[in-house]
Amino acid sequence: MGSYGMLSMRAISTNPPVMVQIQEVIRGAKDAVSLAQGVVFWQPPKEALDKVKELVWEPSISCYGADEGLPELREALITKLRRENNLHNSSVMVTAGANQAFVNIVLTLCDAGDSVVMFAPYYFNAYMSFQMTGVTNIIVGPGDPKTLYPDAEWLRKTLKETKPTPKLVTVVNPGNPSGTYIPDPLLRNIADICKDAGCWLVVDNTYEYFMYDGLKHTCVEGNHIVNIFSFSKAYGMMGWRVGYIAYPSEVGGFGEQLLKIQDSIPICAAIISQRLALFALEMGPGWVTDQVKTLVRNREIVLKALSPLGDDAVRGGEGAIYLWAKLPDSKVDDFEVVRWLARKHGVVVIPGSACGCPGHVRISFGGLVEEETVIAAARLRKGLEELVKSGIVD
Repeated sequence: MGSYGMLSMRAISTNPPVMVQIQEVIRGAKDAVSLAQGVVFWQPPKEALDKVKELVWEPSISCYGADEGLPELREALITKLRRENNLHNSSVMVTAGANQAFVNIVLTLCDAGDSVVMFAPYYFNAYMSFQMTGVTNIIVGPGDPKTLYPDAEWLRKTLKETKPTPKLVTVVNPGNPSGTYIPDPLLRNIADICKDAGCWLVVDNTYEYFMYDGLKHTCVEGNHIVNIFSFSKAYGMMGWRVGYIAYPSEVGGFGEQLLKIQDSIPICAAIISQRLALFALEMGPGWVTDQVKTLVRNREIVLKALSPLGDDAVRGGEGAIYLWAKLPDSKVDDFEVVRWLARKHGVVVIPGSACGCPGHVRISFGGLVEEETVIAAARLRKGLEELVKSGIVD
């Protein structure tokens, strides 16, 4: 029997996690700085951390909580959804981060062998979630070459012609890996197309507060729409692992089926993490937007560092914490370029092949303070200048 003989083919055929590969690259590169992982440089609000510190010895912190989340947190989130997101007919489940929220949704809505639709460049962990749950027919749609907006007419045609109809369509807004914001009219058009076709629309709103240049984030709601949110980036709570699902209240049985999945995976999100989330919410959205303002300068610094690739090579950056860049045509092996940049120039980015777009890279401008971003950007620019000039990755 081969070494894989007793292992799940669903796991074996799932793409390797790119962030694990990138962490290996970082370990192998001396003193490398990272523009790779999607993180922010700030910690949760000090006031919230101080309150949590006082709860460590409280017995309830060490006990299981309600599967769907602490009642007071869910109540606060429903209020937030109505006030900030204009979602008035949604119920809430708290999860151990947005990735776990997405897995819950896939397991609740999809069967092995179903078809689903994503748009390139796509979020690699969402793609992996489909693979490992047996959703093998992943239809990847095109984005507009200039804007990276999902192609709505392609979607309409694909949902009409694919039999059986794909079970769900998913987008991240603003985007990961692109930082592209889907304008409200287009998002509503996509929602209507999904409704007409009889399929679900799952929208990941992790970066709802990360909007630039006066753009405003909006959500859509309906009995065929599920929205995902996260505390990780907004409140600097990456390691605390708290996200939540806003699902249609009027769809009978949805919450009941979600609970089956939730109880089988985390039972509940960590109680102390949920308490911190509740305290963080009390700070209000203004606290988050103040942090996000500090990233505007980071974005400018990184954007300038990408200039050797040419004016037409860089896309996105209207939202989230990412810029999306096309490498020179001769360098389609983006992972080799990533390794070379780390090894020779001491800066790390994400290969676009992990997001369905070989020959591109994702650059994150959220994880470093401005002074550190200047250092990382200088290394990146120097590497890209050499790449463009010599075309050699040695």
